[in-house]
Amino acid sequence: MAAATLHDVGYAPRLAATGFHPLDGARFLRDEREADERLVRLVANHSFALLEAEERGLRNELASEFPLLKKPLLVDALVYCDMTTTPDGDRTTAQDRVAEIVSRYGDDSVVGRFIHRAAPEIFASVERVEAALAAQPR
Repeated sequence: MAAATLHDVGYAPRLAATGFHPLDGARFLRDEREADERLVRLVANHSFALLEAEERGLRNELASEFPLLKKPLLVDALVYCDMTTTPDGDRTTAQDRVAEIVSRYGDDSVVGRFIHRAAPEIFASVERVEAALAAQPR
């Protein structure tokens, strides 16, 4: 729950050192708040951030400072929370969320290129979480 709440903290203007919010947010949580390593690594890598880091020339920096967690369902759960919620906090589908991101940033922007590359992985993560939820006893 903490990662879902804090994953976009790096957008805060005071924290925007690199302009890449997963990296800036994770550094803030690690360096200024001494947050739990698992939380910091989730924030750093949320929603396939390594792909966007690559677009920005920051992949090695992100990967070396904040290695991916080996907890696939936990990682998927954060993707699910991020990609099935609008910027205003309303529920949406992953497909509509990706379309909203593209419309906001444009196809040819860094974010637009990243989200097009990440979309198949995002959709697969959301499907895995939905399958896991459906398998739970009611």
